[in-house]
Amino acid sequence: QRATVYFDKFIKDALKKAGLGSSHQTYTMVQGVLQTFRRRLDIKEAIMFSSVLPVILRAMFIADWDPNEDIRPFEDYDIMIKEVQALRANHNFAPETAIKDVAYALRCNIDVDAFDKVLNKLPKGAIQFWEP
Repeated sequence: QRATVYFDKFIKDALKKAGLGSSHQTYTMVQGVLQTFRRRLDIKEAIMFSSVLPVILRAMFIADWDPNEDIRPFEDYDIMIKEVQALRANHNFAPETAIKDVAYALRCNIDVDAFDKVLNKLPKGAIQFWEP
């Protein structure tokens, strides 16, 4: 029950920050952001990162993962936001600020010190990715 309560609060925070119209739109945005970040980590880094996520976000982070996919570099924000928006493109309403909006909502709903400690162990670009 608590996992659902925490997830609902996170979704509401992300929805409000992004100015979206529904939790379904917000879910797709969050999923796109998590997948975009995950594509830039190796398996060990991804496991370390997922350990500081709330349980439902952790499940979203690893869902549909192809561990054989090539690891992408942290790139210009505009390139990564287009990657976020490409997930279910015909039904994706993620704004240009989606990564920052999800970062804001995530930081409102996690142990920020533990989160930042993990980000400092990840590749260059991880810290900037999660700046609200």
